[in-house]
Amino acid sequence: MKKIIIFLGMILCFTSCDQYISKNWGGSSTIKLQPGERLVEVTWKNDADLWYLVEPMDSDYTPKTKVFKESSNLGVLSGTITFIESK
Repeated sequence: MKKIIIFLGMILCFTSCDQYISKNWGGSSTIKLQPGERLVEVTWKNDADLWYLVEPMDSDYTPKTKVFKESSNLGVLSGTITFIESK
C-alpha cells in the first residue's frame, strides 16, 4: 500500500510540477487546451496553483498560441507558460 501511495504522489508531481518549477525557478511549460476551448484569463492562486479561464470558441475564431510570462525584478528565473488552442 505504501508503494502505491508513493507511486501516485510521483505521478501527481510529474503532471503538475512543471508549472510550479516554471513559476518559482524559471523555465517553461506548455498547456494544450481542449479542442474548441479559447483562453480568456490566467493567474496564479496562492503563488502555487495555476488557474486559467476558458470559453468555447466562436465558429469564426482562429486558434492562437498565447504565452503567459513572468516579469521578475531581476530578470533571472523568469517563467513562461505557453497555452495552445486548437479547433
